[in-house]
Amino acid sequence: MLGRPGAITLIKIFTSALGAACAWLPCTSHSQGFPSKPIRFLVGAPPGGGADFIARTLGPKLTESFGQTIVVENRPGANGVVASELLARAAPDGYTIKINIIGDAINPSLMKLNFDVLKDFAFITLAAESQNLLVAHPSFPATDIKALVALSKKQPGAIAYGSQGIGSSGHLAGELFQLMTGTRWTHVPYKGGALALVDLIGGQISVSFGNIPTVIQQVRAGKLRAIAVTGARRSGAVPNIPTIAESGVTGYQVSNWFGISTRAGTSPEIVARLYADIARALKTPEIKAAFDNAGAEPGDMTPAQFAAFFQDEYAKWAKVVKAAGIKGE
Repeated sequence: MLGRPGAITLIKIFTSALGAACAWLPCTSHSQGFPSKPIRFLVGAPPGGGADFIARTLGPKLTESFGQTIVVENRPGANGVVASELLARAAPDGYTIKINIIGDAINPSLMKLNFDVLKDFAFITLAAESQNLLVAHPSFPATDIKALVALSKKQPGAIAYGSQGIGSSGHLAGELFQLMTGTRWTHVPYKGGALALVDLIGGQISVSFGNIPTVIQQVRAGKLRAIAVTGARRSGAVPNIPTIAESGVTGYQVSNWFGISTRAGTSPEIVARLYADIARALKTPEIKAAFDNAGAEPGDMTPAQFAAFFQDEYAKWAKVVKAAGIKGE
């Protein structure tokens, strides 16, 4: 007959069982009770832009999921650097997250930063992807890419194009267009896509590569004219608008994306919790419908996949910045 296990044996059995359970459940002290207070959601652009749209669309759904308020905080400036530096200085506890934009991968090639984006950010997921839409004021004489290239070559430097800021996706889209077509425009950087949009509607600038979520409603209202999209294929939001590549600039492609990160050093369990809730929100019918209406597609990347994606973008745009001779502010 077997005897009753002693105290040491019982402790071993309990420890083994606990370890097995923690392989499947968030058993660490880091993730227990998270979140227990509101989460700060940084956006490096003013209200009204694509990044702001993504954050404010996700915010209510995440508030519901976490049981804590998601506080969207707009901190525009220096192509998102202001918000990025706030994240780099935040406590590594998961209570500060940030919308990542293409500028985050471009800025290190343009300027000296007080942080290292590859070391100071813990990447969570790719939240959304969208194309840029080349739009013009309705009075602008060129209505397609062929006419735009012809007008640009006839009047070098006369066409002013606005962007979300130096090093933004709109800026790089314009520089790549000029490189590939042998044209020359005048770049007018703004502190966010919403501000560029105001001046474009007012006729102060001629064209802009705006994020589809930012400009689509103005196109639908007839306040702007859509010329072409920047992706490899047409956008479901404006299916009748051709791509720049199919319009004669073969090989042209620029996509826009929005990711989410937190401070490096945050426990893997908290990063996993953030990823799980964000991924779940992105799959809900409400979010899908809102993104679709704005011309954006929900993302689907694990933290590891998004980190690899970001590193690829980092390398890709460093080459473009060098080729175009772009200088930061």
